[in-house]
Amino acid sequence: MTDSNISSLSRRLADARQRRATLDTLPPALMPTDADAAYAIQHEILSACGARIGGWKIGAKSASGPIQGAPLPAGDLHASGAKLSREGLAPLGLELEVAFRFGRRFEPAATPYRDDEVLAGIGSIGATIEIVASRYAAWPDVDKLAQLADLQNHGALVVGEFTPYREDFAFVAPSLRFEFDGRSVVEAPPANPAGDPRRLLTWLVNHASARGIAVTPEMVVTAGSYTGMFFPRDAGTASGHIEGLAPVSVTLY
Repeated sequence: MTDSNISSLSRRLADARQRRATLDTLPPALMPTDADAAYAIQHEILSACGARIGGWKIGAKSASGPIQGAPLPAGDLHASGAKLSREGLAPLGLELEVAFRFGRRFEPAATPYRDDEVLAGIGSIGATIEIVASRYAAWPDVDKLAQLADLQNHGALVVGEFTPYREDFAFVAPSLRFEFDGRSVVEAPPANPAGDPRRLLTWLVNHASARGIAVTPEMVVTAGSYTGMFFPRDAGTASGHIEGLAPVSVTLY
């Protein structure tokens, strides 16, 4: 994928994000050819939108599978209790997640950070609701790398209050409730497909470091759904409570 094609897709995605619009089928030349191209596009999108990084989303499809992630524009992060318009957030999937904040900065470094360094740097944890949205009209029938370039289908992130990190928290399968207008939307036992989401954090710190980006205590790192994806048909309020963490909610109108 040429630099020109990377810039072209970045501009298209940035424009669609700002207009809350969707794109029709992409020309083959604009399809990302590898993960490096998709990650380059992510950061060009933020640059084109004039957005700073407010956080990250990270995840994996299995407990030992490859890890992916995306930077989150600071303007897409909202405090619990936010009221957000449904317009332009198709397909509008909701996921209940656990997020992390670090208690220290991880500056770009010449050598990779070790697992023990990163885990020792966790400062606090909290619950989040991610809103999944796509800039592709054909989602989910879209090339996976094209989805990765589109900030991994990120729409918005609603962030609950954080609490000091506890090593004994039930990261693999916490007890939780996730409801929409008072009705449970959890259809299976809670589980994160990545297993213990803490395993994702070292990847993130080194991924950012390799791109010359510091991971800071202000950034929210949300680390994958415990509930699958729920697609509300109408306006209403989603509320989540993960045992041991403050509740989180968002009203869609």
